[in-house]
Amino acid sequence: MATEFFGLHQANEPSSFMKTSHVLAFHSSAKWKSHLAASKGTAKLIVIDFTASWCRPCQFMEPAINEFAARYTNVEFIKIDVDELMDVAQQFGVLTMPTFTLIKAGKEVDRVVGVKKEELQKKIEKYRL
Repeated sequence: MATEFFGLHQANEPSSFMKTSHVLAFHSSAKWKSHLAASKGTAKLIVIDFTASWCRPCQFMEPAINEFAARYTNVEFIKIDVDELMDVAQQFGVLTMPTFTLIKAGKEVDRVVGVKKEELQKKIEKYRL
């Protein structure tokens, strides 16, 4: 069962992992837009994982995203299902999944498309500070 946190839902993970994982899933475009607007005032890196429940490459990357979220606690990890929030996916020009968009101060600074764990990790390292 998902955990409610200020209208956001943590990804479904075993409860012992929830304490270290900070992957937030948005289910409302309005809440996402509000969160994005609030992020413009901070230099914190946000990594958006654009995914879909039927996407096998997305499922393959999920453990890596959870691992990164546990390791890089100064980075915010967001999960957005493109079927659920099509308007957000369109806003970011997402055509292929998985797509990982890196945002700082409300602006996209980089992106990784596809199953590229090492490339994503290098970009997180580059922009996280």
